[in-house]
Order: sequence, then C-alpha cells, then structure tokens
Amino acid sequence: MPTHSAATDAYQGEFRRLQGLLPMEMRGWVTIVPSTAMNPPVITSEEVDKDQVEIQIDPVRWEQLAIDQRNLLFWHEVARIQSDTLPKEGWEMAALAIGLGGTVGELWVQDTLLLLLSLGLTGFAGYRLWRRHQKQNALKWAIQADERAIQLATQHGYSLPAAYKSLGSALKLLAEQTPNKGLRRRYEARLDALKRSAQRARQSSQAQRREYA
Repeated sequence: MPTHSAATDAYQGEFRRLQGLLPMEMRGWVTIVPSTAMNPPVITSEEVDKDQVEIQIDPVRWEQLAIDQRNLLFWHEVARIQSDTLPKEGWEMAALAIGLGGTVGELWVQDTLLLLLSLGLTGFAGYRLWRRHQKQNALKWAIQADERAIQLATQHGYSLPAAYKSLGSALKLLAEQTPNKGLRRRYEARLDALKRSAQRARQSSQAQRREYA
C-alpha cells in the first residue's frame, strides 16, 4: 500500500517546481509547505524563525489556478520576502505604549486603580494606532510586491504584457472568490494599481518605439 496519496504526491511535485522558481540565494532558508490553517489564503508567507520563512499554500485552491497565475502569485510572495515586509507581531508597539503609560502613571502612583486604567488605555491606544498603520502599509507593500513580481516574471522569460495579464487574471479570480469584503477590496485595489501600471508600461513602450522609428 503506498505511503503517500496521489494528491500528496501531486502537490509535493508542485512545491518542488516552485522551489526551483526561488532565487538561488533564497533556496536555503525559504521553504514551501501546505497551509494547515482553517480557511487559509491561497498563498501567504510567514516567518517561522529568525532565519527561516515558509511560503504556505492551500493545495486545493492552488490547483484551480493556471500555471502562469500560480507563478506570478508565487513571485509576489518572493518579492514580499525580499523586501522584508512580512507582517510582524504587534506586541512590541503595545508593550512600548504600556511602558510609556506606566511612566506617566507614576504621577498617580498613590491611586492604584487610576494607574491601572491609565496603563490599559495607553496600551490599547498604542496597539490600535499600530494596527491602523499596518493596514495602511500592507496595501502599499502588496502593490510594490506586485511590481516586483512582474520584474521577476520577465527575468524568467515572460513578456511584459504576459506577466501583467497573468497576475491581473489571478487577482481578478481571487477577488471574485473571496467572501470577506475587506480582503476582496484589497485584491481589487491591487488589481486597479496593476492596471494603471500596465497602462504606464504600454505608454512607455509606445514612446520608445516612436523614438526609434
């Protein structure tokens, strides 16, 4: 009796293929694994150690994508890792805010309840500010990673129009399949930014052709 199912063999083969798309300098510390989360995104990245990153993939949803769509989404994650924009835990910011609150709270050290309330309020406010800042940056970083993914695709033999088309169709499909409104709006915002980028690339290409005509 085989030790692995046909499905397991299939996605392990796909993960080996993706490993080959990694830049050489990343192959020793970036691994591709199936996601174990409940209702996971189709692909995401996570720091699992100081010197180790996992690209986590939902095999069921992943196999529903065309190869070119997979490649561009994969290079998006590569770009996120290269730019060091994977999300970090927020406890550092909250702890800093609590520490600052504690320092101020020393003024009311005679009143323990007031001190505790001050610490809690400061910590909560600091954490909310951190979260708001992260959400704003997350979309900007995702759009930048999309641009870098296009560059990586051209380095692997894609034409610029083909790279834009593959990533654009992948984002459009993910937006259509995503019930979460916030996440769907993020896919749509990335798609809009990608369309604008593709238009600029076309205009630049046309200007260069006219210049050398």
